[in-house]
Amino acid sequence: MLRGRAWKFGDNISTDHITPGRYFHLRSKIEELAKHVMEDADPDFMKKFKPGDFVVAGKNFGMGSSREHAPLALKVAGVSAVLAKSFARIFYRNAINVGLPVLIVDTDPIESGDILEVDLSKGIVRDVTKGIELKAKPLPEFMLRILKAGGLVEYVKTYGDL
Repeated sequence: MLRGRAWKFGDNISTDHITPGRYFHLRSKIEELAKHVMEDADPDFMKKFKPGDFVVAGKNFGMGSSREHAPLALKVAGVSAVLAKSFARIFYRNAINVGLPVLIVDTDPIESGDILEVDLSKGIVRDVTKGIELKAKPLPEFMLRILKAGGLVEYVKTYGDL
């Protein structure tokens, strides 16, 4: 069970919003890049954010380039999971591959600051602040195994294959 505060963003959050292009030179220094996640969507995000919190968004989260350092920077920053109405396909798979949970769910009822509890295995999002439960699109079992291992590379190192 994951628990943290929601930080809400709108539709079409691109990989440039997640990891601003002006920090591209930090892509090999992921801990440094992680200090700037979501900066172009909310300049104060990292001042408010605490490890374990959630990024919540509308449609098409992660659109744009296929840079895998965008989901990796979110993970390294301490984001528990990204909840959105939909994801750009390459971002979605890159997130799973680096071990960042992503769930497709109706995020309309969630507001910034709400306390959430997320059960990845059941696909349940509880908005503790509002006292409501949202049903996410469940992740396939093989994706849950990849996430549990910490990402695809760690999964293959441990288990050999899917």
